Amino acid sequence: MTELSPVTPAPVSVAAGAPARGSMRELILLGTPLVLTQLSQTLMGIVDAAFVGRLGAAELGAVAFANIWSWTIFSLFLGAASAVQTFVSQAQGGGDERRCGMWAWQGFWAVGPATALAAIACYLATPTFLPEVLGLVGATPELARPAVEYLQPRAIGMIALGVVFVWNNFFRGVGLTTIPLLAGLVANIANALGAYALVFGHFGAPRLGVTGAAIATASSEFLYAAILLGVALRPAVVRRFGTRPQLPDLHALRRLVRTGLPIGAQWVFDGLSFAVFTLLLSSMSAAAVAASHSFILLVNVSFMIALGVAAATQTLVGRAIGAGEPEFAVTALKNGLRVALSFSAALAVGLTAAPTLLMRIFTTDADVLALGVGVLRLGAIFQLLDAAHIVVMGALRGAGDTAWPAAWQTALAWTVFLPLAWLFGRTLGYGLVGAYAGGTIYVALLAGGLFWRFASGKWRSVRI
Repeated sequence: MTELSPVTPAPVSVAAGAPARGSMRELILLGTPLVLTQLSQTLMGIVDAAFVGRLGAAELGAVAFANIWSWTIFSLFLGAASAVQTFVSQAQGGGDERRCGMWAWQGFWAVGPATALAAIACYLATPTFLPEVLGLVGATPELARPAVEYLQPRAIGMIALGVVFVWNNFFRGVGLTTIPLLAGLVANIANALGAYALVFGHFGAPRLGVTGAAIATASSEFLYAAILLGVALRPAVVRRFGTRPQLPDLHALRRLVRTGLPIGAQWVFDGLSFAVFTLLLSSMSAAAVAASHSFILLVNVSFMIALGVAAATQTLVGRAIGAGEPEFAVTALKNGLRVALSFSAALAVGLTAAPTLLMRIFTTDADVLALGVGVLRLGAIFQLLDAAHIVVMGALRGAGDTAWPAAWQTALAWTVFLPLAWLFGRTLGYGLVGAYAGGTIYVALLAGGLFWRFASGKWRSVRI
């Protein structure tokens, strides 16, 4: 009896004039809109912080705390949605574009209802739960009221954000990256106008403070979701990618959840570790939380650029795997690292050369400025290492290798990051800078482990 050889996908032909698979040109064409999309999402947070920071250090710290906890609560669903991009890019790479829409709708059914239930539960529990958590760690009472006022409306916006993540990942997977960019820009404009009106009471709107910032953000997220869905249901998109609404398919859902759940769990435990880290800071002072939030928003410029490059790398790796050409996945990763680290190096110069000027974007409070300037200089190193780990993580996800990276990051977050942050920040008395020194060691180990995983080649044998 003749032994059958394993079936491998036939390589997909590349059109004349199209960039070579995994090349720098292909990465830039695909990644530039993704980088701009990520930066626009950061801009939404910067706008909120810039407006709320004018209300006081307590309000800025409360928004920081509420944002971290809302992300932690919902990251299981949002992280799982990122698997849509892996399935879509591999389907397209294998020449089966009509199945791309199917994976988007299975992602919607996997994430949408669960996100809505979690949002309602968060809205109802916040007035009781959040002050108790803050009280347990000895946080200043002035943080509790504005944190509750911000988190409740913000939780409702997470319903829309679940839809946004699913369809963003679909459009990324098929290479239509300008669509999320344009939708995000419209949402950002709406958020900026809404926050300006509702935080300070301009344009005849009521002055709602931090509540107004949350309402503006949540409303802009619903607008974002509506735009993406509207484009996905256009006849031309439906014909090409099969994006007509579809019922749940249990087999497809199981495959998607099996790949996406480790990502979601990783985001939960990583977010929870950072939420605990923020509790540590809030036990120091409201100024420490506010300075940390300002630092994160500035470093997010590098973080979001790296996320955009990682998303492009993930798509290119997925296409290479789908086409049975894994050697181009290696090329895509190398080019992704070159781009992301170049941007991070440029930001490192800015963080070290003008920390005070950058901190004044968010606050004029002397205590917040003093703490922020110190941690920004350390942030120059932190964000370089962070960018490297993000891009390698994107490459592994494109191949469907999600379980090992999730376990590695979770283990380091709880055995290295938090213990060192406590040791340097509290026990040894180095405060905010000491806490972030522990974070820098953590992200260095994280990046090193992910590089080893990719170099081992184990991702080549992953089947989703």
